Amino acid sequence: MEKKIIDFNNKQRALKEMQDFRSGDVVKISLRIKEGGKERTQIFEGLIIAIKGGQSSSKIITVRKVSRGVGVEMIIPLGSKNVEKVELIKRAKVRRAKLYYVRTLTTKQSRMKYKDIKKVPKDSSKKKEDPKKEIVVPKADESKVE
Repeated sequence: MEKKIIDFNNKQRALKEMQDFRSGDVVKISLRIKEGGKERTQIFEGLIIAIKGGQSSSKIITVRKVSRGVGVEMIIPLGSKNVEKVELIKRAKVRRAKLYYVRTLTTKQSRMKYKDIKKVPKDSSKKKEDPKKEIVVPKADESKVE
Protein backbone atom coordinates (compact mmCIF):
# COMPACT_ATOMS: atom_id res chain seq x y z
CA MET A 1 0.00 0.00 0.00
CA GLU A 2 2.76 2.41 0.94
CA LYS A 3 4.63 1.73 -2.32
CA LYS A 4 1.50 2.58 -4.33
CA ILE A 5 1.24 5.94 -2.58
CA ILE A 6 4.89 6.74 -3.20
CA ASP A 7 4.58 5.80 -6.88
CA PHE A 8 1.45 7.94 -7.24
CA ASN A 9 3.21 10.96 -5.67
CA ASN A 10 6.24 10.54 -7.91
CA LYS A 11 4.04 10.35 -11.02
CA GLN A 12 2.20 13.53 -10.01
CA ARG A 13 5.46 15.42 -9.51
CA ALA A 14 7.00 14.07 -12.71
CA LEU A 15 4.26 15.70 -14.80
CA LYS A 16 5.64 19.18 -14.10
CA GLU A 17 8.85 20.27 -15.78
CA MET A 18 11.12 21.86 -13.22
CA GLN A 19 13.74 24.39 -14.21
CA ASP A 20 16.96 24.66 -12.30
CA PHE A 21 16.57 27.73 -10.07
CA ARG A 22 19.24 29.28 -7.86
CA SER A 23 19.35 31.86 -5.13
CA GLY A 24 19.54 35.29 -6.70
CA ASP A 25 17.22 34.50 -9.59
CA VAL A 26 14.36 36.86 -10.32
CA VAL A 27 11.29 34.79 -11.16
CA LYS A 28 7.71 35.43 -12.19
CA ILE A 29 5.33 32.93 -10.60
CA SER A 30 1.76 32.42 -11.79
CA LEU A 31 -0.42 31.22 -8.92
CA ARG A 32 -3.95 29.85 -9.26
CA ILE A 33 -6.21 31.48 -6.65
CA LYS A 34 -9.80 30.56 -5.80
CA GLU A 35 -12.09 33.24 -4.42
CA GLY A 36 -15.55 31.95 -3.79
CA GLY A 37 -16.65 30.20 -6.98
CA LYS A 38 -14.22 32.09 -9.20
CA GLU A 39 -10.69 31.15 -10.09
CA ARG A 40 -8.02 33.58 -11.27
CA THR A 41 -4.29 33.74 -11.87
CA GLN A 42 -2.12 36.03 -9.76
CA ILE A 43 1.46 36.84 -10.75
CA PHE A 44 4.15 37.29 -8.09
CA GLU A 45 7.55 38.52 -9.28
CA GLY A 46 10.51 38.64 -6.95
CA LEU A 47 13.98 37.50 -5.94
CA ILE A 48 14.60 33.95 -4.76
CA ILE A 49 16.31 34.25 -1.39
CA ALA A 50 16.23 30.57 -0.38
CA ILE A 51 15.65 27.12 -1.83
CA LYS A 52 14.83 24.22 0.47
CA GLY A 53 14.54 20.55 -0.39
CA GLY A 54 17.27 20.67 -3.04
CA GLN A 55 17.49 16.90 -3.59
CA SER A 56 13.75 16.42 -3.26
CA SER A 57 11.34 16.35 -6.15
CA SER A 58 9.20 19.00 -4.43
CA LYS A 59 11.42 22.01 -3.80
CA ILE A 60 10.24 24.95 -1.72
CA ILE A 61 11.42 28.44 -2.67
CA THR A 62 11.20 31.68 -0.74
CA VAL A 63 10.57 34.66 -3.02
CA ARG A 64 10.86 38.27 -1.85
CA LYS A 65 9.78 41.53 -3.44
CA VAL A 66 9.36 45.10 -2.23
CA SER A 67 5.89 46.48 -2.89
CA ARG A 68 5.21 50.14 -2.07
CA GLY A 69 8.12 50.25 0.37
CA VAL A 70 7.08 47.09 2.22
CA GLY A 71 8.93 43.79 1.84
CA VAL A 72 6.68 40.87 0.92
CA GLU A 73 7.81 37.24 1.02
CA MET A 74 6.04 34.12 -0.19
CA ILE A 75 7.04 30.56 0.53
CA ILE A 76 6.00 28.54 -2.51
CA PRO A 77 6.19 24.77 -2.99
CA LEU A 78 7.10 24.24 -6.65
CA GLY A 79 5.30 20.91 -6.81
CA SER A 80 1.97 22.44 -5.80
CA LYS A 81 -1.00 22.18 -8.13
CA ASN A 82 -1.72 25.88 -7.52
CA VAL A 83 1.52 26.91 -9.22
CA GLU A 84 0.78 27.21 -12.94
CA LYS A 85 4.22 28.22 -14.16
CA VAL A 86 7.49 29.69 -12.96
CA GLU A 87 9.33 31.91 -15.42
CA LEU A 88 12.97 32.94 -15.04
CA ILE A 89 13.46 36.67 -15.68
CA LYS A 90 17.02 37.51 -14.52
CA ARG A 91 19.91 35.78 -12.85
CA ALA A 92 22.12 37.61 -10.33
CA LYS A 93 25.70 36.78 -9.47
CA VAL A 94 25.57 35.79 -5.79
CA ARG A 95 27.98 33.89 -3.58
CA ARG A 96 25.58 32.50 -1.02
CA ALA A 97 22.90 29.84 -1.01
CA LYS A 98 20.61 31.71 1.39
CA LEU A 99 20.17 35.45 0.87
CA TYR A 100 18.49 36.23 4.19
CA TYR A 101 20.69 39.31 4.60
CA VAL A 102 18.62 41.00 1.85
CA ARG A 103 15.82 41.43 4.40
CA THR A 104 17.87 44.01 6.32
CA LEU A 105 18.88 46.02 3.25
CA THR A 106 16.97 48.87 1.69
CA THR A 107 15.80 48.57 -1.90
CA LYS A 108 18.67 50.62 -3.22
CA GLN A 109 21.27 48.69 -1.23
CA SER A 110 19.97 45.31 -2.36
CA ARG A 111 20.69 45.90 -6.05
CA MET A 112 22.80 43.13 -7.54
CA LYS A 113 24.61 42.51 -10.78
CA TYR A 114 22.01 40.90 -13.01
CA LYS A 115 22.38 39.01 -16.23
CA ASP A 116 19.34 39.03 -18.52
CA ILE A 117 18.17 35.61 -19.59
CA LYS A 118 17.54 35.41 -23.30
CA LYS A 119 14.72 33.17 -24.32
CA VAL A 120 16.16 30.15 -26.08
CA PRO A 121 13.90 28.39 -28.58
CA LYS A 122 12.98 24.83 -27.72
CA ASP A 123 14.81 23.57 -30.85
CA SER A 124 18.16 24.50 -29.35
CA SER A 125 19.33 20.90 -29.48
CA LYS A 126 21.65 21.68 -32.40
CA LYS A 127 25.27 21.76 -31.32
CA LYS A 128 27.28 24.85 -32.11
CA GLU A 129 30.59 24.23 -33.81
CA ASP A 130 33.76 25.42 -32.16
CA PRO A 131 34.82 28.67 -33.90
CA LYS A 132 38.50 27.83 -33.25
CA LYS A 133 38.38 24.75 -35.47
CA GLU A 134 39.34 25.46 -39.05
CA ILE A 135 37.57 23.69 -41.84
CA VAL A 136 39.97 22.61 -44.56
CA VAL A 137 38.40 22.58 -48.00
CA PRO A 138 40.44 21.02 -50.82
CA LYS A 139 41.10 23.30 -53.75
CA ALA A 140 39.39 22.48 -57.03
CA ASP A 141 42.61 22.34 -59.11
CA GLU A 142 44.34 19.77 -56.85
CA SER A 143 43.89 16.16 -57.91
CA LYS A 144 43.31 13.40 -55.43
CA VAL A 145 46.15 10.92 -55.01
CA GLU A 146 45.08 7.41 -54.11
